[in-house]
Amino acid sequence: MAKTTLQDVAREAGVSVATVDRVLNGRAGIHARMVDRVKAAVERLHYEPDRLASRLSRARDFRFVAILPVGTNDFMHSLQREFRTLALRHAAERVGIEIILVDVFDGNALAEALERLPQELDGVAVVALDHPAVAEALNALTARGVTVVTLVSDLPGARRSHYVGLDNHAAGRTAASLLGRFIGPRRGKVGLIAGSLQLRDHIERQFGFEQVISGEYPHLEVLPLREARDDTARVEAAARTLLDENPDLVGLYNVGAGAQGVVAALEATGRAREVVFIGHELTEFTRRHLIRGTIAAVINQDPGHMARSSIRVMLALRENVPIVPDQERIRIDIFIRDNLP
Repeated sequence: MAKTTLQDVAREAGVSVATVDRVLNGRAGIHARMVDRVKAAVERLHYEPDRLASRLSRARDFRFVAILPVGTNDFMHSLQREFRTLALRHAAERVGIEIILVDVFDGNALAEALERLPQELDGVAVVALDHPAVAEALNALTARGVTVVTLVSDLPGARRSHYVGLDNHAAGRTAASLLGRFIGPRRGKVGLIAGSLQLRDHIERQFGFEQVISGEYPHLEVLPLREARDDTARVEAAARTLLDENPDLVGLYNVGAGAQGVVAALEATGRAREVVFIGHELTEFTRRHLIRGTIAAVINQDPGHMARSSIRVMLALRENVPIVPDQERIRIDIFIRDNLP
């Protein structure tokens, strides 16, 4: 069958091609009855716009920005690489992708980076901090017509269009179930290390983790959480303090990045494999220590999927086409020594 064209829709609706184009692109100034006629014709003919052709005919390229954290976070480095790959791939399709690195743990610095974004911007994907200045900056971007996607860590109180990331509450519950089962009947204390309690993904993981431990593993005592800004040296210091102050520590959950710091502390104190360590993200480092047994399990989110999903979602929202929820759902992957890819 021949592909339905814009001209076919115009003929079916009894309007001009220019009117069809204006309706499909959501432009103002079209009478409601005319909009209904065009939409009815689109539905009858099962018309699907040629998104690439439309993109190539635009007066300017789509312009997207990904705002990611600076620092020692291996997962974020992987996310940077995935966005760079997408930038090269999409350049021929008139889609520009820029990466900006910011200290996302500093709310004012992140807000200032958002406020400095250029006027001719179509969309931004940002690892969001739960901070009033950040929320205000995201709201201002949305108000001027920029598509805002929160990435990895959500900020639902702000006027963002979509969130790309894990169900972090479920990720924390999963970590607790794994840790409880690995520890078994042993009694003792469990340590928690997070990057920041201003990152919603870390808050949600902590909440889910503590829910399961308190409800299903009453023989384990969760110690107060320590913040380490996802920095390897700070994570090591926090883990070392937990180990030194708690000889009955039997488990440790690192909510964010910095697995190298936990491993260094466990090995320095001679308690590797004695203390059950659950972390996040499959990297070369965590893979090596899963095999060695220093890390019991890793909860992973695919950085390639997240980067591709961010761009797909922003393009879909700009081109007024539906988002496919199942395609954009970020899965919780669980890796132990025996199922590494």
